[in-house]
Amino acid sequence: MISDIRLRELIRASLDEDMGSGDLTTSSILTGVETGIAHAVSKGDIIVAGIDVFREVFHTMDSSLEFEAYFCDSQPAGRGEILACISGSLKTILLAERVALNLFQRMCGVATMTRRYVEEVKGTGTRILDTRKTTPNLRSLEKYAVKTGGGFNHRFGLYDGVIIKDNHITAAGSISNAVRKVIGNIPPTVKIEVEVKNLQEAEEALTSGADIIMLDNMGTGEMKKAVSLINGRALVEASGNVTLSNVRKIAETGVDFISVGALTHSAPAADISLVFK
Repeated sequence: MISDIRLRELIRASLDEDMGSGDLTTSSILTGVETGIAHAVSKGDIIVAGIDVFREVFHTMDSSLEFEAYFCDSQPAGRGEILACISGSLKTILLAERVALNLFQRMCGVATMTRRYVEEVKGTGTRILDTRKTTPNLRSLEKYAVKTGGGFNHRFGLYDGVIIKDNHITAAGSISNAVRKVIGNIPPTVKIEVEVKNLQEAEEALTSGADIIMLDNMGTGEMKKAVSLINGRALVEASGNVTLSNVRKIAETGVDFISVGALTHSAPAADISLVFK
């Protein structure tokens, strides 16, 4: 996941964004000496992800706060279950509350949606991948949440993998030209993935030396033909318009991977409340 230093920087920036010059409400009501206990309560069935991030927000605000987690990352939690307990200064708990919940709810939401996709393809051998369709500055946390939910990370950014997409192909003039240019400019250990829209492009990508062929927005019938054409000579990824209702059917075509942008760009935040006792 994100480094400890980077995480603290992210949390501090998020707290500063929320507080600005100060919390007008809390500072008016509390003097700072009041203490108490708050419970983080799940309002639905979720997969827990980011419990350490949740803790770190409170400790960044006030290192004297006591934090006890009742769940570990990747564990399921049901409606009404207490996920964690925070005790100490009520004022600093309130100051950290929204940022802590925002990050925690986001990560739990991503992990929960990922787990649903993973369960849908269970037994097929197909792996569920994320994409780069993430929230700016939260990519590390969201991709960690995908792994927590049982999915796998695709490339983290532009720097750690090659995917030749339609605009690259247009710019290069053809798939074979694009692959040739890439081969001449990357280390031999880096795999080359090519996005294709039909069987003809799949054949060209294969003969050009692609290691992974991404079937973009193909119907399942054409996907089956593409898998048969490629016949294990490259790994096969399906992408585009993947939903919970069709992901099983896509997996049954024999593809190795299914990338799902919705894991990070459309996962609803988990419903978690902080309740004072």
